[in-house]
Amino acid sequence: MAIGGLISNTNLGSFIGSGNGFQNQIGISNNRAMLCHRKSNALCPSHQQRHISSLQAAATLQHELGHSRRGFGCFLLPTRLFRFKGNTSRASYKSSEESQGAGAVDPLPYAEAILVQGNASWWQLQFPRRWVIVLLCFASFLLCNMDRVNMSIAILPMSQQYNWNSATVGLIQSSFFWGYLLTQILGGIWADKYGGKVVLGFGVVWWSIATVMTPIAAKLGLPFLLVVRAFMGIGEGVAMPAMNNMLSKWIPVSERSRSLALVYSGMYLGSVTGLGFSPMLIQKFGWPSVFYSFGSLGSIWFLLWLKYAYSSPKDDPELSEEEKKIILGGSKPREPVTVIPWKLILSKPPVWALIISHFCHNWGTFILLTWMPTYYNQVLKFNLTESGLLCVLPWFTMAVLANVGGWIADTLVSRGLSITSVRKIMQSIGFLGPAFFLTQLSRVKTPAMAVLCMACSQGADAFSQSGLYSNHQDIGPRYAGVLLGLSNTAGVLAGVFGTAATGYILQRGSWDDVFKVAVGLYLIGTLVWNLFATGEKVLD
Repeated sequence: MAIGGLISNTNLGSFIGSGNGFQNQIGISNNRAMLCHRKSNALCPSHQQRHISSLQAAATLQHELGHSRRGFGCFLLPTRLFRFKGNTSRASYKSSEESQGAGAVDPLPYAEAILVQGNASWWQLQFPRRWVIVLLCFASFLLCNMDRVNMSIAILPMSQQYNWNSATVGLIQSSFFWGYLLTQILGGIWADKYGGKVVLGFGVVWWSIATVMTPIAAKLGLPFLLVVRAFMGIGEGVAMPAMNNMLSKWIPVSERSRSLALVYSGMYLGSVTGLGFSPMLIQKFGWPSVFYSFGSLGSIWFLLWLKYAYSSPKDDPELSEEEKKIILGGSKPREPVTVIPWKLILSKPPVWALIISHFCHNWGTFILLTWMPTYYNQVLKFNLTESGLLCVLPWFTMAVLANVGGWIADTLVSRGLSITSVRKIMQSIGFLGPAFFLTQLSRVKTPAMAVLCMACSQGADAFSQSGLYSNHQDIGPRYAGVLLGLSNTAGVLAGVFGTAATGYILQRGSWDDVFKVAVGLYLIGTLVWNLFATGEKVLD
């Protein structure tokens, strides 16, 4: 018998491998094994003898699997990672409550050890359906930022070809936000009413077509280009609300932080990919190739989305009953909303905590990401090539630390810390971390230390993915799309106003003044968040 794999679902063990479940009862019968959490004193004498031999079998099994307490199991999937099709023997364990006959269903009741024998092979693995949804959302966000940042590179040769001045370039860059603002709340309403699959699929197709049309619009004239860029913003504006709606239905609370962190890290890696490949494509094939190649990738994603994605677990005919129990945790799926209770939503202090905190968060984030190349060039005296390369560093840092933060948050929840406390801790890091490192910029004396401070600032900022960005699903899962649309509208406005205000401040002051404003808003956000935010459901 060849040992295929083991995924444990006990607290931290669900994330880093190993599992105490194998030190509990193993009964092997008819080529199937069931692991159950039961106290040995509850067994009859005949069962106790089998229990002793079962523990010996467990030790042998654990040795063959190589999953010690220090072993590395699975970073993303805390429960039932794979199912093997074919000739297999299965070992699984249930939670102690279920084994003892408790009526309530554990939100994460199962983890399975798959013992592969005979002709079962690695290509027979079946991925959990909920994590297929997560990975498809990750891919959509990767494409989202690839298609968004390519203009920041392509605008240089485009402006030379069409003789655009700096004012025209600024107009083109800002036209994206005209459409992006329009569909934040609308995207949330549509997703909550019609399902995230339809809305996110529409968004990706829409912005992919707009991306491919960009070179054609540029040749036709500036007005056509501005319209196409606004259309692209319309498509990308629905992405975050639609994704939030889908994950609120597919992901149990114990996996919420890490799933959202992974999806949002797709945006960061999309920026890295776009900034990395765009110059090479432009140099070899010309600037239109960036838009044609990046935009065409959306069609591949859309075909996979049509085949594998469903708006909710109840719509998926291939979803196993076991995984459905893990996702729903014993509760019944709710019907899509038909009417948005705006008065009720806007009367809740936690909703306003989300809106205000999102504004404060994005003010600092957009300033750093928009003005960072200028800061490197003017203050640190880096050339433009060095500035561009160093701009990639914060995106890498955010991609890594967003997932680290998600792991920490879900681990704290699994160990019994309240969701409210976890959200407040993670978002406080996301506010106070950047505030601290920005205050150090005026004190550092070398460019290397300044770059390190900027990278650490953005790395701490990424903990917000397990704070305010996860909170929409906590307080109102049925209205998660609308809630994210509301708060992200405030976040986009912060980016627009903050970027413009920074230019105004620099004309009359210094970079220290710019950072002081951002730090002040980070502190206000910290105060509001800790006073009014909650991890409990306030909208049903």
